[in-house]
Amino acid sequence: MNRESNILTPVALEIILNAGNAREKSEEAIQYAHKGDFANAHLSLKQARKMMLAAHHAQTEIIQKETQGENFHLDLLFIHAQDTLMTIRSELNLRKELINLYEFIHHMTNTSQ
Repeated sequence: MNRESNILTPVALEIILNAGNAREKSEEAIQYAHKGDFANAHLSLKQARKMMLAAHHAQTEIIQKETQGENFHLDLLFIHAQDTLMTIRSELNLRKELINLYEFIHHMTNTSQ
């Protein structure tokens, strides 16, 4: 089966694009937090989560079709998309915790002075 006839190719690209955009937004959130701008940090995180949700929905749609009996030709691009989604999801969770830590330290430093 060639790439043009594989229905998973556009889904894989959608997952990679949305997850990659989420990574960029979460990196932006960390930069805001580093500067003490927690409102924008949380806003960027919220945007990143929406992008991750879009990537996750694309993946879930394929999984649901698979459970309903539809078979797909898996290729390296789709496997890469799955790996990208899981990696960036972990990064997003870690960055959320780091931002919370930045905020806690900022709050503790400013209340003790």
